[in-house]
Amino acid sequence: MKAKDLDKNFDDNNADVLNEFDLSSIRRPNQEQRRVNVDFPTWMIDSLDKEASRLGVTRQSIIKVWLAERLEHSSTHNAHN
Repeated sequence: MKAKDLDKNFDDNNADVLNEFDLSSIRRPNQEQRRVNVDFPTWMIDSLDKEASRLGVTRQSIIKVWLAERLEHSSTHNAHN
């Protein structure tokens, strides 16, 4: 299918244009997983576990979310300086 035909199908919403792509090998940039080991004091693990339980998520999930929030905040703050 030519690009102009794909654009027209998308614009007209007549067809599911995703069927025109091979999605079997797609990857999101900078989303590859890498394992790291971090040692935390016991009090911190206990606090993380309590908060994770309260929110109904895993310890790993809450660590990822909090780190992402902090990094986004730092990056935004640094961009304005």
